Amino acid sequence: MRGSKLSLNHKRSFLGIAFIAPWLLGFVFMFATPLIQSIKFSFSKLTVDPSGFSLDWVGWSNFNNALFVDATFNRVLTESVRDMVLNVPMILFFSLFSATLLNQKFRGRILARAIFFLPVILASNAISAAEASGLINLVGDATAVNELGQSGSQYNVMSMVMILRDIGLPLSFVDYIVDAILRIYEIITSSGVQILIFLAALQSVPGAMYEVAKIEGATAYESFWKITFPLVSPLILTNVIYTIIDSFSGSSVTQMIFSTAFTTQNFGLSAAMSWIYTLIISLILIIVGYVLSKRVHYN
Repeated sequence: MRGSKLSLNHKRSFLGIAFIAPWLLGFVFMFATPLIQSIKFSFSKLTVDPSGFSLDWVGWSNFNNALFVDATFNRVLTESVRDMVLNVPMILFFSLFSATLLNQKFRGRILARAIFFLPVILASNAISAAEASGLINLVGDATAVNELGQSGSQYNVMSMVMILRDIGLPLSFVDYIVDAILRIYEIITSSGVQILIFLAALQSVPGAMYEVAKIEGATAYESFWKITFPLVSPLILTNVIYTIIDSFSGSSVTQMIFSTAFTTQNFGLSAAMSWIYTLIISLILIIVGYVLSKRVHYN
């Protein structure tokens, strides 16, 4: 009887399988077939005929056209990677800073958290559908707000640039800070989920550790870097991966791939572009995950 009981490792294994079962079933029955078809399309020329479509094997021709013949794919792909490299640190810093503030005890904390989660709601499919139907015009309103803010704060921005240059900061770093300030609406819109993840991580830090640090004479600055930052570092890795994927999923490359397939009807070239894009994203995620995992502090 005792030998028939499952060990703790087996129970955890079954729990893990049950946890990933919905995703696994969805992948097998919904995504596996289109994934295999896209591989076939990338090595073929697809021709639509009355009976459906036919495939003519062309080998690596579609990949060669995407990388060396198409005039815009390389440029758009490079710009997307560059924008990702610039945007991810901005979003992570703002998310961690906002989550730290929202984790403090003050009146109206629940309302403040709801307000910071509004960008996630505004970026949802329901809002996008309403905007596409003309019921609302968030993009136009956001553009107007950004233009008004930028036009009304040119003097302040130039003053900030002069102050930062007087401190002795490099010009490239000053440009990066100014660019983050001018694109604050975009950063806030992309930070809703990351703020929630950081907030959950901050709430899991034991309060007794801060009390001990305070008794030992540690300042708030020292407590943050010695206690808070190491304990939330696993979630920093999670947010980095999420932010990279999120920035790529809505980039101009995906729009170009979509228009190549459904506007110019070149499905083979579109599939090749999508696989090149997927491989580059996977390579970036592997490198970033490997580097950051070496510096993550696990409890």
